[in-house]
Amino acid sequence: MSENLPKAVILLSGGLDSMVAGGIAREQGFAVSALTIDYNQRHRIEIESAREIARALGAERHVVLPLDLSQFGGSALTDDIDVPKTGVEEGIPVTYVPARNLVFLSLTLAWAEAIGAHDIFIGVNALDYSGYPDCRPDFIASFQETARLATRDGVEGRPFTIHAPLQHWGKARIASEAQRLGLDPAMSWSCYDPAEDGRACGLCDSCRLRQKGFEEAGLVDPTPYAALPDEA
Repeated sequence: MSENLPKAVILLSGGLDSMVAGGIAREQGFAVSALTIDYNQRHRIEIESAREIARALGAERHVVLPLDLSQFGGSALTDDIDVPKTGVEEGIPVTYVPARNLVFLSLTLAWAEAIGAHDIFIGVNALDYSGYPDCRPDFIASFQETARLATRDGVEGRPFTIHAPLQHWGKARIASEAQRLGLDPAMSWSCYDPAEDGRACGLCDSCRLRQKGFEEAGLVDPTPYAALPDEA
C-alpha cells in the first residue's frame, strides 16, 4: 500500500530528464507526488506532457502551480527573445531562466515539508546543460544544506535529501534509462520553441541534444520534428 511507502516529491517539468528522475524515484520504492510549475513558458505544451507522465508514474497527487515568470522576463523562454536555432550554445545560453531551479526547488521543498516528504527528485543534468548554473552539483549540494537550515523539519533533525540521479549522465544514457524503466519517451517534451502546428522545432539546443542522445543510444526518438539540423 502506498501509505506505507516513504514519500518523495518530483519536480516534473514534462521533459525527458524529469520523467526519468520520476521513474527512478518510483523504482526506488517511493510514493511519488509531482510538482509542475506553469511559469508561462514559451513551450507550454510541456505542461500537458507533465500531466501524462504524472499519470504514468502513478503519482498520488500532481500539482500544477502557476507562477508567471514572464512578468520578470530575462530569458528566451519567458520573454520576447529569439530561441537560438544554429547549434548548441557555449557558456550560459539565453534559454537560461534567472534562478529558475532555485525558485522551483524552494517551492518543491515547501510542499514536501507540508506533506511529510523528505526526499526530492529533480532531473538536472550537468553534462548536457553545463552552461546552466542551477544544474550543477555544487548548487544541488548547497540547496540541500539550505533546506536543512531553512525548514522546521531540518532544524528539528529531519533533513531533506535532494536526489539528482541524472546529474552526471549524458542524454544517451537517459534515453536508455527511460526504455529500461518502461517509460514511453513520446510522453515527454523537450523543444523550447514549438512550431505553429504543434511539432517540435528540431533546431533549438534542447531538440538537438535530444536527437543526438537517442541516436547515440541506438533508439528511435518518437518526437515529431518540424525540421532537422541537416535540413536547416
